[in-house]
Amino acid sequence: IHLGLVVIDPNERAKGFSWILYGLTIILYFIKNRCSPFWVSNVTQVPSIMGSVSEGFSNVFPNPSTNNRRTYDHGILAREIMSRHRHVFGVGPDAEFDEERFVIANAYTGGSDNLKKTFSDAPKHRRTVFNEFAERELNYDRGDDILQLGMMDLKAYYNYLAHSVPAGSLILVIYRAIFLMVERSLVPFYQWLSPSQPMGVLRPRE
Repeated sequence: IHLGLVVIDPNERAKGFSWILYGLTIILYFIKNRCSPFWVSNVTQVPSIMGSVSEGFSNVFPNPSTNNRRTYDHGILAREIMSRHRHVFGVGPDAEFDEERFVIANAYTGGSDNLKKTFSDAPKHRRTVFNEFAERELNYDRGDDILQLGMMDLKAYYNYLAHSVPAGSLILVIYRAIFLMVERSLVPFYQWLSPSQPMGVLRPRE
């Protein structure tokens, strides 16, 4: 799953939107996927987003806060993304990808030109380790991005509930998760009990 572009009015930033826009969407998909782990990708030059992805998912590379090593899976997935899907997030064919650092050099030439930022304009993370990493590894004058790969799994799910969801919304999120789990369990059973009944897209008419 690729984390797409999210644009938030500057006056509304840091007001708790990210846990809904990014986190809740991924969590609901995770539950619909019967809690089977899946990979998540992210392309950005914004330190706050790098930090959110690093803290929100498991086995993230690159992750400045833990210095996780790049695995074989990271490398293969990154090559596949850059060779076949770079146009989806506006990276032109002339951009170069550093497989050791996961840096996309000159990334803003494939339709995403207007999204290019200076380091001073890019929203910062509350932890300086992510800001220092972005300033050190990315050339903002040239227009570099970082490609991050991580996993959504049970550990990330627990961390999301424990650290990202506001206390006032936690019960609603848990209720929604339980509802989806029950739905994913009972709907197939109901279909099995009534094979002759049409169910729209679930079972088309004869």
